[in-house]
Amino acid sequence: MSKDLSGYRDNYLKGELNENDLSDNPFVLFSKWFDEIERFGTEIEPNAMSLSTVTINFSPLTRIVLLKKFSELGFVFFTNYNSRKGKNISNNSNVCLSFYWPSMERQVIIQGKANKISESDSIEYFNSRPESSRVGAIISNQSDVIPSRNYIDEKLKTFISNNNDLIKPENWGGFCVVPSSIEFWQGRDNRLHDRIIFLNKNNIWNKKRLSP
Repeated sequence: MSKDLSGYRDNYLKGELNENDLSDNPFVLFSKWFDEIERFGTEIEPNAMSLSTVTINFSPLTRIVLLKKFSELGFVFFTNYNSRKGKNISNNSNVCLSFYWPSMERQVIIQGKANKISESDSIEYFNSRPESSRVGAIISNQSDVIPSRNYIDEKLKTFISNNNDLIKPENWGGFCVVPSSIEFWQGRDNRLHDRIIFLNKNNIWNKKRLSP
């Protein structure tokens, strides 16, 4: 089976990036872009991001997760620590986050190290989640092989019928990705896109322009 996709192409005309107009702090630009995506973009979940990790055999794995908080300390998401991503990070904390916002022709690529956040912060966030989300986190041994969909459905029914307390599992919590580099990509005409990368060295950010 094959399919020719070479006909998919478009011009990018919605913006530009001039490094001389940017703050030396990449979080200022990220916050500005995120605010603009929330106000003017059409993405259903603008906080959706790809998370790339590396297995013990140095094989990359990527999946979509949701950003739940960001600040100059880093970018926070939550997961089961015993999931594949959790085990990957435990073995190798180097990760990459990527945001793609096609409605504004923008991408952001973040490289850094993922560290567990405090247990108290994980509990606080867990307790703020909808009841259905908390139940799902409790009953699912994420990434384990299961015999069927019916297995997890029955597990859910049993949990609900037992009126169990919704307590955060010990193996569930947040990671904060502390960035070492943040690249901003703005689509431009003729495929001559704007790419500005911020590099962190000794807690000082330096920005550079990359060739498209």
